[in-house]
Amino acid sequence: MCGIVGYIGYRDSVPVLIEGLKRLEYRGYDSAGVGLIVDSKSIIVKDKGKVSNLEKLLDEKGLKSNIGIGHTRWATHGEPNVMNAHPHSNEDGTIFLIHNGIIENFNTIKMSLLKQGIKFQSDTDTEVIVHLIDSFIKKGNSLFKAVRLALSEVEGTYGLAVISSNEPDKIIAARKGSPLVVGIGNGENFIASDVSALIAYTKQIVYLDDGEIAEITCDSFKAKTIIGDDIKKEVIEVTMSLEELDRGGYDTFMLKEIMEQPESVLNSIRGRLVFEEGTAKLGGLENVFDKLADTKRIILTACGTSWHSGLVAEYMFEQYLRIPTEVEYASEFRYRNPIINNDDAIIFISQSGETADTLAAMREAKRKRALCLGVCNVVGSSIARESDSGVYIHAGPEIGVASTKAFTSQLCVFALMTLLLARKRDMSLVDGQKIVTEFQQLPDKIRKILTLTSEIEKIAEVFKDAPNFLYLGRGYNFPVALEGALKLKEISYIHAEGYPAAEMKHGPIALVDENMPVVFIAPSDSTYDKIMSNIQEIKARKGKIIAIASEHDTVIDTIADYSIKIPDTIRMLTPILSVIPLQLLAYYIAVKKGLNVDQPRNLAKSVTVE
Repeated sequence: MCGIVGYIGYRDSVPVLIEGLKRLEYRGYDSAGVGLIVDSKSIIVKDKGKVSNLEKLLDEKGLKSNIGIGHTRWATHGEPNVMNAHPHSNEDGTIFLIHNGIIENFNTIKMSLLKQGIKFQSDTDTEVIVHLIDSFIKKGNSLFKAVRLALSEVEGTYGLAVISSNEPDKIIAARKGSPLVVGIGNGENFIASDVSALIAYTKQIVYLDDGEIAEITCDSFKAKTIIGDDIKKEVIEVTMSLEELDRGGYDTFMLKEIMEQPESVLNSIRGRLVFEEGTAKLGGLENVFDKLADTKRIILTACGTSWHSGLVAEYMFEQYLRIPTEVEYASEFRYRNPIINNDDAIIFISQSGETADTLAAMREAKRKRALCLGVCNVVGSSIARESDSGVYIHAGPEIGVASTKAFTSQLCVFALMTLLLARKRDMSLVDGQKIVTEFQQLPDKIRKILTLTSEIEKIAEVFKDAPNFLYLGRGYNFPVALEGALKLKEISYIHAEGYPAAEMKHGPIALVDENMPVVFIAPSDSTYDKIMSNIQEIKARKGKIIAIASEHDTVIDTIADYSIKIPDTIRMLTPILSVIPLQLLAYYIAVKKGLNVDQPRNLAKSVTVE
């Protein structure tokens, strides 16, 4: 979850590192630092807090160097402070290392190094690696070989970069379980944990795979496996633009990404709908389509917001495909020895395509020979490359830590999969064409919801100081209740719970009084009468009702304290619309509390540690 960037070439590395770190700050913002080689001397500059603090320090020092590595941290081992910030160095300060991941056997290695008289300066697991590398250099090995030998003794995950003042013409980079890419330039080369850090300088990218180590100079790049085998890597040209990575005139990335949803949803379905045949086409599934269509069970596994999209997909698959479907937390899936059959299809959902728990779950399922499908946003990510097949959601870069447009795009992809497979089974042409028509109307319906921002902002003003929220929904909108509660927790730090509305009487109703805001997702569908009864039960106990309701529903206005109206659509697509007011409600509550919605405390965008 930390951000890594490195540069070697003809430019001054400091501006490159700072710009890259700013673009990676969504991955961690506890502390930041750079390691430079200036006039054959190694220099570390680091500080607690955001990259802007580091930038001020570097401006004061006026340092310049044509080689450097930079890091922005999300703390795992050791509290966020200068001592624990990266880079870390060996005892004589000639080797610098930055690291994303967790070293599981760091205590064992540390005890061995302590016996050799090594003194440690930090509480991190990372520092053991740099001292271990130094021990191999003292035995006469080159930096490249020393890193390779050290990593052969390391257990855990890492994306790391190393430089040394004794070999100032190279950066060594390695990856296992934590993303790392190499950017290829002309007389200069780069490394980063995310393509977004490099896009201002190059679009020629090499993705390192697990168990690979690379030596990067200003005009060359070579890679080996950790065990020493030579490998050839493909250079891929990415299509991302700088404009996609900017706030585009909005105050925050989160607001920009909420407001982009008409376009992101359109991009998710663009070219994938076939009205004449009442179906969808998904090129990423063509090579596995027959096996997928014949599957006897579908398992969806993910974390966080992606897990919620999997819960919605479960309703879709079981309603239209009549295939038993299960939704698993990826963090639990691999540890409970799950029962996996040869005719199961397992779908792994991750915005980044690098979520450590989801990636580990996929590798476990592949070992058991299941059909493994990826649904992710980032082209070239680990899940995209390692799955048997899959579908990109095409939401565009999502920088805000709290996922918004990726969630609605995931729901679009699952609805497309449902339509495709249902038409293969027993869905009629007429029903398929109706779904296609509803799909085509989604962007305009989202635009209509986004005109309600001032109305939602007024509701946020009323409830910004509430200590607790309850979110309730039924059927397809139960996962939306979970997602709405998660958004509020993530960015406003208000305690919120999502529940199936019928379960409210089995415990949560004890919390309800005149100070409890209760958000109901209550569109006019088959569960409407039941959820209206639940609203009355909350009203009888003086709870404050905020209702997400269908635009022509006037009855709800006589009961709810506040109602937010959304356009009608078919049940399968309703969550794509009903979640958007909840995103905006969480956003405006957090803003009115004066909080940083793009970088909420303790959270990072891409969770690359287990």
